[in-house]
Order: sequence, then C-alpha cells, then structure tokens
Amino acid sequence: MCFLVCDKEETEVGRQQAPGSCPYCGGKVHAVDVGTRWRFCFIPVCFRFKRKYLCSLCCRRLVLYDSWS
Repeated sequence: MCFLVCDKEETEVGRQQAPGSCPYCGGKVHAVDVGTRWRFCFIPVCFRFKRKYLCSLCCRRLVLYDSWS
C-alpha cells in the first residue's frame, strides 16, 4: 500500500488598497498578493504568486471579468 502526501501552502506576501468598492456592501477593496507553494512528498514542486481581491467589510472574494467581448 502506497501513501502519497500532497500539500498546498498559501502565505500572504502583501496587501494594498485597490480602487473601487465592493458591489455587495460598498466596502473598501484590498488587493492581496498570495504566494502558493505545492509540495509532493515533501519535495517542492511549484511556487506561484497570485493576486486576489477581497472586501474589507464582508470578506468576500471578488472576481474581475474582462470586458473585451
């Protein structure tokens, strides 16, 4: 029997205020830079940076859509 261990670790790298307001509650929007580290059997496989947008009042994750259509 083989037991494989996969792990995903997210750390907050930085946070700054983004322009605009939350469409749900009208709160301030923060841009959060997150570093994601994937490990397979304790061996680092991948390291990525992502930017997520969060509301400071209702704590919802906001998604941006492109209007190029």
